[in-house]
Order: sequence, then structure tokens, then C-alpha cells
Amino acid sequence: MAVATRTARPSTLGTLWSSTIGKKAVMAATGMVMLGFLVIHMYGNLKIFFGATVFDSYAAWLRTIGEPVLHRTWYLWIQRVVLAVCAVLHAVTAYQLSRRDLKARGPGYVHRPPAGPSFATRTMRWGGVILLLFLVWHILDLTTGTVNPLGEAGHPYQDIVADFRDWWSDVIYIVAMAALGLHVRHGLWSAAQTLGANGPRSGPVFKVAGWVLALVLFAGFVTVPVAVMIGAVH
Repeated sequence: MAVATRTARPSTLGTLWSSTIGKKAVMAATGMVMLGFLVIHMYGNLKIFFGATVFDSYAAWLRTIGEPVLHRTWYLWIQRVVLAVCAVLHAVTAYQLSRRDLKARGPGYVHRPPAGPSFATRTMRWGGVILLLFLVWHILDLTTGTVNPLGEAGHPYQDIVADFRDWWSDVIYIVAMAALGLHVRHGLWSAAQTLGANGPRSGPVFKVAGWVLALVLFAGFVTVPVAVMIGAVH
């Protein structure tokens, strides 16, 4: 007598992950988490204009968030882990969707003229690579101090001033922030489309909001190195 065998069904999460809409949803969700962090990070950076005492006190406060429930610096490490997971998921799904899109277009697509996508759309992939490289440099620069020999541990205000006195450091930062602005501009619109909020009426709103947010982030982040360059922060 034949024994019936059961075919294992894929899990809901597995099905969601393997689908295009699922990958786009992961990209949108992780992108929004990182965007929220960027807005808060920019706000914190601007405290540098209130002087070394205020800025260093703010940096010290970040290490105490959650006390006494959390030990000192635990919140920062939890935040870093969450952001790292989001960054990895965002990059992996972006790569997989890119490969899936190229495969769907077929081998003959490379011989066709481009359909004329926006500049931000064409540079999304390279912008992501630039931001990834910048993230590594930024950690080595202002977190570990490896490439910032004039910095001093425990003095973030002094570290930033020492770092942005070099013109090449300013160029790296400004180029990366330009890439970030373009990435955010296109990413916000794409996330709205994925989450079903990009309708005929709301679509133009999200496009404008994307540009506004991109410009605010670019200006907010770039203001700091520019201020150091011109001597407004010293």
C-alpha cells in the first residue's frame, strides 16, 4: 500500500521574501527606518553651532539613553545593529530586484536605447555604492578615528573641526551627501508607490516631498563642513 507523502509548503515569510512585492516592501520599510535615523542624526549634527560644550554634552547624552534600564552605550549598540541589519536587507533586496528586472527585460534590452529615466533613477545603483563606501569611511573617520589622526577620543566637537579642515574630507562628505539626496528623493517616491500611497493625486505630492526632504538633508548635513571651512565653526 502506497504511503502518501506531504509536500512541504513554504512559510509565509519565505513566500513574501521570494516575491517581488515582498522585496520591495522590505526595501521600503528598511529605507524608512534609515531615513528616520538620518533626520535625527542631521538634527544632532546641527547642535555644533551652539558650541563645543553643548555639542559634546549631546554626544555624551547619546551614550546614556535608556539608563538605568539599559547599561551605558547599550542603546547606541542596539541602534547600530538595527541600522546594520536594515542596510544589509536594503542592499540585498536592491541587488536582487535589479537582477530580476534585467532578467525580465531579456538579453535584447541592452541593445535598445534607454527610455529616458530621471537622473536620480539612473544613479540609484551607483549612489547606493557611493553611500556604502562613504559609510565605511565615515565610521573610520569619526567613530573609530582611524583616518582622523588630529581627532581625540571623547571630544566629538574637536574631532569634527579637525576633520573638516582638510578640503579633501569636505569634498568626500559633500559628494556623499549629494548622492544621499538623490537616493532619498527617488527612494521616498518608490516607497510610497510600493506601499500603495502613490495615487493620481498623492503621487505629485510625494515627488515634491521627496525633493524637499532631499534638499533639507543635503543642506543640513553639508552646512557643518562648510561652516568649518569658512571658519564659522572652529
